[in-house]
Amino acid sequence: MVFLTKTIMLIQLTYASRTSKTLVPDDLKAILAASQRNNTRAGVTGALCLANGIFLQQLEGDRTTVNQLYHRILADPRHRDPAILDFAEIPSRSFTQWSMGSLSSLEANRAIFLKYSRSSSFDPYTMSPSTLRAFFDEIMHNAAWLN
Repeated sequence: MVFLTKTIMLIQLTYASRTSKTLVPDDLKAILAASQRNNTRAGVTGALCLANGIFLQQLEGDRTTVNQLYHRILADPRHRDPAILDFAEIPSRSFTQWSMGSLSSLEANRAIFLKYSRSSSFDPYTMSPSTLRAFFDEIMHNAAWLN
């Protein structure tokens, strides 16, 4: 007898997009609150950075769920020029403590942003997948996060 089961693949998707308008701190707080609420229900974890008018986000979870979330992000008018920068199957999550953490380009994080940038301005579109993974690993352990 053969049993067919659905394989749940844990993946990590990293994308960047440019903001379509200038966002104020209250905009970012609203985005973070909605992400935390929706991602908790969906079983998605991750981190969101906003620097130089660029969103950089890493999402973790079931492949189908993360794919559906990314397609909702593509339809969000606050995003333009979206690009998937890295996509990989992962053995475990990095961001297990929250459904979405938010890192801003605060003065406290300037050295981390500069460490992984090719120039004085942070541009994830120019980063390789391995550099992005190292960046997210470092911010997970050494960055100042927004509450």
